[in-house]
Amino acid sequence: MMPFFFKSIPELTLYDPLADMLGAASEGIMTYSYAECVKLAGHSCPTVAGTYLMLLKGLKLLYPNTIPKRGEIRVLMSGKLGEGVVGVMANIASFVTGATDISGFHGLGGKFDRRNLLIFEANIEGDLALERVDTGERVSLTYNPKIIPADPKTGEWLEFITRDKADGELKKLFQNSWQDRVKSILIEYVEHPGLVIYTFEKKQ
Repeated sequence: MMPFFFKSIPELTLYDPLADMLGAASEGIMTYSYAECVKLAGHSCPTVAGTYLMLLKGLKLLYPNTIPKRGEIRVLMSGKLGEGVVGVMANIASFVTGATDISGFHGLGGKFDRRNLLIFEANIEGDLALERVDTGERVSLTYNPKIIPADPKTGEWLEFITRDKADGELKKLFQNSWQDRVKSILIEYVEHPGLVIYTFEKKQ
């Protein structure tokens, strides 16, 4: 069973024209939750939380008056694939937006091609950027989890756990502390102006 606070995190709703055409979802509406992103990543952590939060904020900015269109959103990553948490962030962004590099769906009848929409080492200001294919509008986002510090004992507890020297009580303390920080990011500090900084660019 996942932490109960996951249910309090807003979901992401997108329209997928491919799913609509093939009857995979009623009227093409696809809904994604934080819990589903956790299943994809295999864990809930500040990186997964921050990526989900950037998607929430970025898609709302790009599509203020309509539902985001899945498969027609370009995802640009400033980092290099294979370094740090870049891959984790990219996987979640790809899952939600449908954007892939060269490994995705090649389309039908010249439509619905999901390839070449996920770009690494992009020249952007921020950790990732979301760009509408139809209008060229772009929002660049930077995530700063350091404003919500971890429990000072978290590192010590983690070391005991990874060295197989922790009992059940210590493991529980670590788990609670770890998810408490995730909860702070996604619920308690979600509107903190320094947590996610963004710049919005309209097509000239």
